[in-house]
Parts: sequence; C-alpha cells; structure tokens
Amino acid sequence: MPFVVVLNNIRSLYNVGSIFRTADACGVAKIWMCGITGFPPDSQISKTALGAENQVEWEYQKNPIQVVEDHKKKGYEIVLLEQTQNSKSHYEYVPQRPVCLVLGNEIEGVSETLLSLCDQAIEIEMAGLKNSLNVAVAFGVVGYQLRQHMRKKV
Repeated sequence: MPFVVVLNNIRSLYNVGSIFRTADACGVAKIWMCGITGFPPDSQISKTALGAENQVEWEYQKNPIQVVEDHKKKGYEIVLLEQTQNSKSHYEYVPQRPVCLVLGNEIEGVSETLLSLCDQAIEIEMAGLKNSLNVAVAFGVVGYQLRQHMRKKV
C-alpha cells in the first residue's frame, strides 16, 4: 500500500532531515513539504538526512489543504498524528487503504482546517510528565507501525 507523508509547518530543518531518513527506512513513497517547512537542498536537512533527501521523492507545495484533498480524491486515508478528543492510539489504528500521514507544527500541531479533512487522528500514548514527543521521533514510532501493517497487506 502506498504511504505518503505531509509535513505542515515544521519549523526545524533538523526535524525535516530526520523525517527524511526515517521515511527512507520505512518505505515512504513521497514527502510533501508545506507551509513554512524547509526543503532540500539545505545543509541542515542534509546533516540529519544523510543522503535520504536524495532517495525519497519529495515536493514542496505551500498549501497543505490542496495536497490532502488531492490524496483524498485518490482514495488515500488521511491520518493525522495529533492528539485530539477523538484520536485513538496508534496501536489501535490499522490502515485499510493507502495512507497520507499528516504531521503538524512542533508547537501548534495540525490546523483545524486540516483536522476537518482527516479520516482518522492517531496519537502516541504518553506515560510521563510530557504530553508529546518530538515530531521526528513521533514519526519514527508511527512510521514503523504503519510499515508493519502495510507489509502484511502486500
């Protein structure tokens, strides 16, 4: 099953690079960088991506809504990695069709507009004092979980 990622307003170029590296390892087909998210070529991205930015297909598009709507029309399930009142644990989520995973800003998360377009919101349950992980680390956790599910479907 195809698996694409939308990065919306990711501030840290190091996070973008780390996501590229993990996306390569997880078999992500394409990364969409949107809003203020930086994109290659950039030395800060390359420092953490270690060449993965040259392996994973990517594209910049300012408007994440257009990217999400386009994928929705193509039959992708739009999944936000976001804590919401209706989100469920990433352990409980099992993809049924191709996935477009949306990651939001490190501080503000995903916008309400994007939230309204999602089919599912998933979150990583936290046991400590902090209520979230770094966006690149969170992607690593969920990216590998999705890879496992998708490998079973193929």
